[in-house]
Order: sequence, then C-alpha cells, then structure tokens
Amino acid sequence: MPSAYRDGHERTRSSNADLADAYVRHASIGDPLADAAVESLAPFRPLQARRFIEAGMEEDAKTLANAPRPLREFFERLSPPPAWFDPAALHAGGRAYHANSDVFLAAHVAGVLVLGFSTLISKSFFATGRLTDFGVKRLRRNIRHLIEITLPGGLDRQGEGWKLSVRVRLIHAQSRRLIAASPNWDAASFGLPLSAATIAFASANFSATLLRMTMKAGVRLSREERDSFMRLWRYSAYLMGAPEALLFEGEEDALELCRVALSCEPPPDDEAIIMAHCLINSAPLVAGIAEPGERKALARYVYRVSRALIGRENADRLRLPPQWTLGLLTYLRWRRRCHNALARLIPGRRRGRTADKFIALLKTAIAGNPPEVGINYQMPDDVDAGRSTPW
Repeated sequence: MPSAYRDGHERTRSSNADLADAYVRHASIGDPLADAAVESLAPFRPLQARRFIEAGMEEDAKTLANAPRPLREFFERLSPPPAWFDPAALHAGGRAYHANSDVFLAAHVAGVLVLGFSTLISKSFFATGRLTDFGVKRLRRNIRHLIEITLPGGLDRQGEGWKLSVRVRLIHAQSRRLIAASPNWDAASFGLPLSAATIAFASANFSATLLRMTMKAGVRLSREERDSFMRLWRYSAYLMGAPEALLFEGEEDALELCRVALSCEPPPDDEAIIMAHCLINSAPLVAGIAEPGERKALARYVYRVSRALIGRENADRLRLPPQWTLGLLTYLRWRRRCHNALARLIPGRRRGRTADKFIALLKTAIAGNPPEVGINYQMPDDVDAGRSTPW
C-alpha cells in the first residue's frame, strides 16, 4: 500500500471495507492495455506514432496494420462497445446538460475540478507543469470533452466524444510512463501517477458529484435525466480506462466511490493547493476576460462559488480565501427558478437562451486556440510540459 493512503484507508474501512481496499489497491495499478500500447510506440518518431494513433481512431486498417501489435489490440478491444452500453439511453442526459450548460460548467470548474485536485492526482499534474503553465488550454480541452460526449452520437465509434475519451486515456498512459520514470516521483508514498484509482474517482466526480452540485445551484433534473447522464459518463469512464472493479453503475455507486476515495486520500498538500488556485485563476482567461480588474473580480466570484459548492472544510483545507457564502446557493436557486418560470411563459425564450449558451460554450472551448478545432493525437514526449513537443 502506498504510505500516503494508510491513515485514510484504515479510517475508511469501518464504513466500506471492500471499496476502500479496492481503491487503495488500484492506486498502484495503471492501465495495462493502454500502458502496453504507448510503450510499443516508444521506438517510433513522434510523427509516426501520431499517425498510428490517428489510424486507430479513424479505423484506417491499412495504416494501422503497420502499427505495433499492442496498439492494434488496444483499438480492437475498444471498438465493440460493452453489452451494457445503450446509445438510446444517453439522449436525456445530453439534452439536460446542454439545456443547463451554464450551471453545469460553473459547477464543473468551481466545484468538481477544484475538489478533484484536492487528491493525489494533483501531484501528477504538478509534476508536468501542465496545469500551472498551460491551465487555459487544459480547461478548454476539458470543456470540449464535456461538450462532445454529451452531443447526440458523440459516443458512437466515430463520434468526437469517443475519440476524445480514448485520447485522454492514451495521454494518461504516456504521462504515467514519463512521470513514473522521473527521479522525482515517490512510488512508495504515492503509488502510480494517474493510477486506475484516480481515473475511476475522477469519472465518478465528473458525473455524480457534478449532478449533485448542479442541483444545489438550482437545476432541476428528472430521474430519467440523471440516470441518462450517469450512463453517458459510465461509458466515457470505460473508454478512459476506469477499471471494472471501480466502474460505477449509477449515481449512488458513484457518490459512494467519491466518498470513499476522498476519505482514503491524504489531506491536500502544497501541490494540491497550488493546483486548485491555478485552476480558479484560469477561469477568467477561459471566459475571454483580459482586463485585470474584471479578471480579479470574476476570480473572486469563482472562489466564492467554489467555497459554497465544495463546503467550508474542503475550502479551508485548500486555503481558498475566506468569504461569506451564506445565501449564495439560495440566490442561485431562486435565479434559476425565475429563469424557468420565464421560459414557461415565453417558450421561444428557452430555445433562444439554450442556443446562446451552447454557442458561448463552443467559443469557450476553442477560443484563441485554432489548432484545437481538430483533435490533436500528438503524445507528450517529456515529463516537463515546457520541454515536450506541443500536444
């Protein structure tokens, strides 16, 4: 057991021993299928490796035939969806996301991402400098992934959501390979970087915790919409390499995984605190706000929303600035009810606002980053993001 998990694991076993044991066990496990695939690409030049990955994504059998066997096996295993995957069951969740994308996005950035970086996953991102130096690009890519997996057909085999989910998995495998080989990584203390445990937790956090925080901010979702959103994220988690032992089936399973994971994790250290603050301060830039005064004002507001969503204890542990949050969520819920009431009175207004929010979301995902309009299958080739070939 990685030593950093010992105290939390012992404390958590009293409430759910099986899940606590599984979570900590997977902290020392990577992703054997993806790890073998990226390892097999190591002898090739970056451009050739990229072509092989693109061939797998685009089902270009002729080019893929020359790729290493582990990479071919990787795509062969992923191409047929699991028996439990039902594309028709994803529509309600996708519609709910895009109808309320402003609140979902706010809860994602100010809530689930900040909470996620309170775990040891922050050490992996800190080791590469990817978030501290390239926070805006990372947030935009994260938003784009959310957009694509929730669009109709996004998780079909040729959908952009499918390709981006698998791309995330390969990037994690390559980053794990690079970080684990670094002399600065302490495997005895922290297990594997970007371990199977942290990938499973991130998927549960991005789905069930996001639903909970979005509803706290005033969005009303039916059981069908919530179940559909969880089905959507379950398949994306499967594509991203969440292990079967930690792959949630529904909302309650995912919430319990989040509870156990956060309880097993050690308290946030300096890297986690830095990651959380970098993330929040990147939000105004992602929103396209360049004027310093406006950026500072928006960052203050994001800090306040974050404190309200993740709770005082988590916020204090991450050293978020002390702010008065009493009544904030009540106000957000009231504002949402007013919005819904107007939409019922003026049906065309709902359609117009939904379209406006979707356009704004797309602009946020690609603004100032023209090359990102297409999916880039370049892999990092150096543990330091500043020295790596751009990807």
